[in-house]
Amino acid sequence: MTLLQDLRWRGLIYDIINEEGLEKRLQEGPISLYCGFDPTADSLHIGSLLPIVTLLRFKQYGNKIVALTGGGTGLIGDPSGKKNERGMNTVETVKSWAEKFKKQMDIFFHFNDEDTFFIDNSKWLCELKAIDMWRDYGKHFNINLMLQKDSVKSRLDSGGLTYLEFSYMVMQSIDFLTLYEDKKIHCEMQIGGQDQWGNITAGMDLIRKVKGSDAITFALTMPLILKNDGTKYGKTESGAVWLDKNKTSPYEMYQFFVNTADSDVMQLIKYYTFLSHDEINDLELRMKNKPHLREAQKVLASEVVAMVHGKKALEQALRVTEALFSGDVKDLTKEDILMGFKGLKEIEVSENLNVIDALVMLNLASSKREAREFLKNNAIMINGEYESDFDFEIKKENALDQTYSVLRRGKKKYAIIKHI
Repeated sequence: MTLLQDLRWRGLIYDIINEEGLEKRLQEGPISLYCGFDPTADSLHIGSLLPIVTLLRFKQYGNKIVALTGGGTGLIGDPSGKKNERGMNTVETVKSWAEKFKKQMDIFFHFNDEDTFFIDNSKWLCELKAIDMWRDYGKHFNINLMLQKDSVKSRLDSGGLTYLEFSYMVMQSIDFLTLYEDKKIHCEMQIGGQDQWGNITAGMDLIRKVKGSDAITFALTMPLILKNDGTKYGKTESGAVWLDKNKTSPYEMYQFFVNTADSDVMQLIKYYTFLSHDEINDLELRMKNKPHLREAQKVLASEVVAMVHGKKALEQALRVTEALFSGDVKDLTKEDILMGFKGLKEIEVSENLNVIDALVMLNLASSKREAREFLKNNAIMINGEYESDFDFEIKKENALDQTYSVLRRGKKKYAIIKHI
């Protein structure tokens, strides 16, 4: 099976230009391709992972890949898929975020400047004078054609866009031309999300106008991942699912994927994992026969967490998951507790605390009377042990790691006490 056949089977091709020509070119030898990532936050997120994995699939087949961070374009803002103009960030902020992107992406790509490259487009865009941009590049862009691009047209229909945003297409096109002209890289292809189609094809047009009709380039876009309800995948009530473990812990990422709907999970496995076709088909069959086991969701969550954070982080996420499910938290470390109980109700105490007072303070009971009922009905666990004594004292000496006491009401309601 060829690379393009694999991408097609996985549903990773939304649009493609000259698929037959690209198939032939890939058979002739390695091709260089790139994908751009604008630093609009201090971390990449789950949405960024799809193009990362797609670049890795090209690399698996022996091609050269370029991860381009938009230190220049990130100062402007891509209007694609946006209802309003992107907020402006300082040069220093965008630069620092671009550096963080490099460190994050190096985990996946292992940049070596031979077949895997990291490049920041601020290298040329921030050195470009406005008059040079208009004279050298602007003359090649037809306004009527630009207005027909979906990335521009949608914004015009919804209230308009600024000249600053309108220039984004020109700048991204300059990126493609610059990488195409680079003698070491000679980038012939750009990939991106489906909302990038207009920007990518504009870059192809610029290369053809500057370098001549013999300059052949290729483009491929991937589908945007949407849930069944049409909302963007990778968003939760608390925000995006980040690749930075300090923003979204491995446990939180595991929980996000393990809760994937049955209707979505097999497609996401095709998108995000490197499991073979046979492995995926076998998994799908087992899922249809025994959906209650949620094996597909567990495989998806495990594969993604291991890829993003490593096997040790996955083992920790699994350990925390099992402990919280069973209530047996006795063997959890301080780090495990911080990961598993992030965002839950927490209080700090410096003295012993009566269990009834603790349940009320932690909102595990609405009153002391209700707290006594929970204790009487054996519904309360403290550090993995059931407790029914109304006079029980929660002490630092009995805390996990001498720091945390973990309280559970029922099967799912948790809160923690930090002893200081």
